[in-house]
Amino acid sequence: MDLLDAILLGIIQGLTEFLPVSSSGHLELGKALLGDDSLPQESLLFTVVLHFATALSTLVVYRKDVADILRGLFRFKNNEEFRFSLKIVLSMIPAVLVGLFFEAELEQFFSGDIAFVGGMLLLTGVLLFLADKARNTTRNVGYGHSIIIGISQAIAMLPGISRSGATIATSVLLGIDKSKAARFSFLMVVPLILGKIARDILGGELVLEEALYGPMAAGFIAAFVAGLLACTWMIRLVRNSRLTVFAVYCLVVGLLAIAAGVWWL
Repeated sequence: MDLLDAILLGIIQGLTEFLPVSSSGHLELGKALLGDDSLPQESLLFTVVLHFATALSTLVVYRKDVADILRGLFRFKNNEEFRFSLKIVLSMIPAVLVGLFFEAELEQFFSGDIAFVGGMLLLTGVLLFLADKARNTTRNVGYGHSIIIGISQAIAMLPGISRSGATIATSVLLGIDKSKAARFSFLMVVPLILGKIARDILGGELVLEEALYGPMAAGFIAAFVAGLLACTWMIRLVRNSRLTVFAVYCLVVGLLAIAAGVWWL
């Protein structure tokens, strides 16, 4: 992977992280189109680094919300911020369990199998289509909702299933207001990404060859900048647009990916 490829993939990550179209799926498709032949663990590492970059861009855009959540969490008072923080913690449990006990199995899905990615994009498209038919409400995220949304986030660790799409669609199908669902979706992933990076650093798993330093850094910067630019207006797009638009996009790209995967086989 050269610098230009890393920058292109970083831009893809930054732009697609905030739309319900699966950033990890698009990264796998992008790597396949660019002819990336990384080992599975290196491919997954690059994906984690790019997600870390967009997590930081989310922190910047949502800095006021994050500050309120942290203040509420450490005050240990039964206020709105503390309750929201607790819901974020509950939503993390399913993905944490998958990461702890099935990480090796998960890595195998990041090996360039674009037909599989295409199939998961089809699933994302169907989920978004169903969510678009749900009735709009003003309901907030509840504690039980947090666990269910967290399960959808854990499933969305597979490339091709949109994390934001799965969590927002699940929230909407549960009767939660789309705007509140989008806010919860974008914030709930931040501690997971930061925790994953911290765990890998402390465990010595973020060791890579010196030749990959440049591409990793270039991809990180590209994803962070693209994420900053995209987050400010794409979040509004997700909140106000009909999910059917993204459903159709996922279905079309999914079918193309499956066709390409079968053809290359």
